[in-house]
Amino acid sequence: MTENAFSQERLYDLYASMGISTKVYRYGERVLSSLRERFESIDRVAEYNQMKVIGAMQDCRVSEACLLGTTGYGYNDLGRDTLERVYASLFHAQAGLVRPQITCGTHALALALMSNLRPGDELLSPVGKPYDTLEEVIGIRPSRGSLKEYGITYRQVDLLADGGFDYEGIRAAVSERTRLVTIQRSKGYQTRPTLSVERIGELISFLKGIRPDILCMVDNCYGEFTQITEPTDVGADLCVGSLIKNPGGGLAPIGGYIVGKQECVENAACRLTSPGLGREVGATLHALPSFYQGLFLAPTVTAAAMKGAIFAANLYEGLGFPVVPGGAEERFDIIQAVEFGTPQGLIAFCEGIQAAAPVDSFVTPEPWDMPGYDSQVIMAAGAFVSGASIELSADGPLKPPYAAYFQGGLTWPHAKFGILKSLQRCLERGVISDIPAGLL
Repeated sequence: MTENAFSQERLYDLYASMGISTKVYRYGERVLSSLRERFESIDRVAEYNQMKVIGAMQDCRVSEACLLGTTGYGYNDLGRDTLERVYASLFHAQAGLVRPQITCGTHALALALMSNLRPGDELLSPVGKPYDTLEEVIGIRPSRGSLKEYGITYRQVDLLADGGFDYEGIRAAVSERTRLVTIQRSKGYQTRPTLSVERIGELISFLKGIRPDILCMVDNCYGEFTQITEPTDVGADLCVGSLIKNPGGGLAPIGGYIVGKQECVENAACRLTSPGLGREVGATLHALPSFYQGLFLAPTVTAAAMKGAIFAANLYEGLGFPVVPGGAEERFDIIQAVEFGTPQGLIAFCEGIQAAAPVDSFVTPEPWDMPGYDSQVIMAAGAFVSGASIELSADGPLKPPYAAYFQGGLTWPHAKFGILKSLQRCLERGVISDIPAGLL
């Protein structure tokens, strides 16, 4: 027996010992056999982005002293200031704000909006409904401290039925009060297409053609390093994201970033801390080594998550479930939606993902009334960093079409195991009656 054959046999035995049946394993291997070329393409993007990160760190002269951090006011924090220059360099932006005091992606977005909009301004979304948690920030759903309470109005233009931009509707919606346009790159809890950097660039060009002074902000969550360019490369004035998603590489314990035009980033810094203090304060404590090393790992970690998303799409699409994006589609974020049509399917999928986790694998996820959402949400995430969706995770609202939103996987083998485990649980719960013999 060759070493390779021996390894494959031992690998199968290990999967079996961890609850993966012969049928599930064989089906997974058959799906994988068709994905090798796509995985090679993902690895090439990861290599490009890895070199880009290393180049930015070298150009900005990252040193051992940058990893030390500060306490108290955080004056003259070399590591913080250098890291913000690294992010600005990576995104080809004028400035960056990268802070542990930014608690999550929603906070980063709220900070960018509230610091760059003034009473009487109007916010426009030309890509339809924003992510659920942003509804309360805007005031679509009443909430204390929303933009609406400060006299900032909101207008949206839905995407066309085919996922295209409604250019006529957007032109009609832009008024003299339109100050800022928010463009959500990823799908959120929707089944619309994720936007590529190229499509975002086309939309920004159209908007600037109407009013050159309109600020264009991109919610970049889940999209970083999935392509070799970022929204600031195609004209975005602001680009916003979370460090416990792609750019944190699974190591950042908290934090968010805002990159873009100098004035817009300075506005955000003054809102985050205080007018007159701005970016000069804000201690980093012990977070900097994780921020730097996480960013260094981010391209390859994102690549692992991309492979997991493609595997999940092809696995479930082959069994007849609607998936967004489709198994063969090009993708521009790490999120994969699988529509089950029933709450039982969504719950079983999440149970399987949780059972594959390195942390809290013995816990059973249950739907709950999560703050910021208008329906119960089930979330599976046995993560080293609580809530880090660059780690293997899945979630979804308990409402039609009962879609599970799968994302993450710090390594490809873990993403693969999680997806196989989700399928195994769907079989055990009767959501899937059997895997047809023709697929094995």
